[in-house]
Amino acid sequence: MAMREVKLCLLGDSGVGKSSIVQRFVCDSYQDSIPPTIGASFMSKTVTTGEKSFKFQIWDTAGQEKYRGLAPMYYRGAAAAVVVYDITSQMTFTKVRDWIRELQQHGPENIVIAIAGNKFDMCDLREVETRTAMDYAQDIGAVFIETSAKTAANIKELFIKISEQLPPETVMPYNSTDTVDLRKRRAQAGKKSGCC
Repeated sequence: MAMREVKLCLLGDSGVGKSSIVQRFVCDSYQDSIPPTIGASFMSKTVTTGEKSFKFQIWDTAGQEKYRGLAPMYYRGAAAAVVVYDITSQMTFTKVRDWIRELQQHGPENIVIAIAGNKFDMCDLREVETRTAMDYAQDIGAVFIETSAKTAANIKELFIKISEQLPPETVMPYNSTDTVDLRKRRAQAGKKSGCC
């Protein structure tokens, strides 16, 4: 069975539970209090669906405004991105549009986008209606799911849904015109034309 490596970025405001989602997915553990991510952190985990295996290389980016300028650097080469909001905070859902806009401007053209409403275990404090978030995700062609890092609800399903949306891997055909013969370059460098 072939394994496909998938670079994935987690985006969203500070405190929405990005690091908790990663910790739950990779380590199957949860902590009530995790210090804010500085810059970004990296973890990986493999998911197998049917005949396919996907090794997710997860970049958990900082949600704090002072690190926001670093986020586009992590989009490069990403096959997928998860934009996380807190279902108990309308403000974090409002900011999802900004994260998506930035991702569309700086990310790869065919990136798979997922929107995850986290803290589903606190639905009695809900400020963001499921239908509202689902409709927005559908409008932009994104995967949508509500999760709970605390209870593990839909965490693995999030990554499975993303793996199902990934386009088939394309292998670029070998083209001899794309190569550089360094021996020719050295020979040409030795034959410098001079004016003096």
